[in-house]
Amino acid sequence: MDTISLWQLAALAAASTLVGFSKTAVSGANTISLAVFAAVLPARESTGALLPILIVGDLLAVRVYRRHAHWPTLLRLFPAVAVGVVAGTLFLLWADDAAVRTSIGAILLFMTSVTLWRRRIAEKETGTEAGTGPATGADRSAARGYGVLGGFTTMVANAGGPVMSLYLLSAGFRKLGFLGTSAWFFLILNVSKVPFSVGLGLIDARSLLLDACLLLFVLPGAYLGRVCVDRINQKVFDRIVIGVTVIGGLQLLLI
Repeated sequence: MDTISLWQLAALAAASTLVGFSKTAVSGANTISLAVFAAVLPARESTGALLPILIVGDLLAVRVYRRHAHWPTLLRLFPAVAVGVVAGTLFLLWADDAAVRTSIGAILLFMTSVTLWRRRIAEKETGTEAGTGPATGADRSAARGYGVLGGFTTMVANAGGPVMSLYLLSAGFRKLGFLGTSAWFFLILNVSKVPFSVGLGLIDARSLLLDACLLLFVLPGAYLGRVCVDRINQKVFDRIVIGVTVIGGLQLLLI
């Protein structure tokens, strides 16, 4: 990991703040953080540097929404997710920096299309948003498919958020159930990725030193997200996220 400039450190700090905000307010918004980390740092190393930041965000989200998780859904997802994580680890064993960068860019663009699909489904949703569990039964084959894809994308690029968001929304979750289940899901998943990332050399002393400088920026983001979650104009913010994510994905593909 090369020496980074003050401006690059500022960009990483802003991206870390957005991680906290996304974990407590707008799931999937941290795809922007992913693009920033991959643009500032070497693509492979960026995934390891971002992982501890995400775990801190997950811990804060679990603290806020821990009582709203739907554990049957989580238990249904984890076996398929494990398969995806192993597949992502095998990919990272042979992929060089250019391949990882291209993959992250492609994944970001794919996640954007998933998010657009999620928004179309959300617009059709009716009823209250404060449920704590799914309104409809989740299809097991869908759980396997989303789980494998989510595990692979989160291992390769920490980009499993939009995949899981779509699955949880399509399963009928409302706001609190969605946030609580998502919080526990990503905390467990991201912690389980740590040994793989260490074994691949993605997390080392230098990346942890950088994380130590960035972790405090997650806290104000998480606080702001909690304050804004009931007030935020979701449609406007989603449009901003989608636009910036597309730009970030294209940038990584064209570099």
